[in-house]
Amino acid sequence: MGKFEIKKDKAGEFRFNLKASNGQVILSSEGYKAKPSCINGIESVRSNSQSDERYERKQNSIGHKFNLKSPNGQVIGTSEVYTSASAMENGIASVMKNAPEASIDDQS
Repeated sequence: MGKFEIKKDKAGEFRFNLKASNGQVILSSEGYKAKPSCINGIESVRSNSQSDERYERKQNSIGHKFNLKSPNGQVIGTSEVYTSASAMENGIASVMKNAPEASIDDQS
């Protein structure tokens, strides 16, 4: 089962990573000033991760990546850069599989 890890960065902001069961980071958040806002971001990932239309797929000169967006268009999380479109699609499938039931590991 996947898990969300909450950490505090050097700037004092809270961030989460969604990790697959193998420990690989599959989605990362932006910084939040308050921990409750970070937890709300996690809940937003859980509720929006099941809708394919919430995934914005991007390609640039270094590879492929995706953003998970809320209904209002705000980016909730961003993937790593993948070498191929099929690898990116596997990443999206992993978020869809892991996010709904992922535990929260608060390391902040």
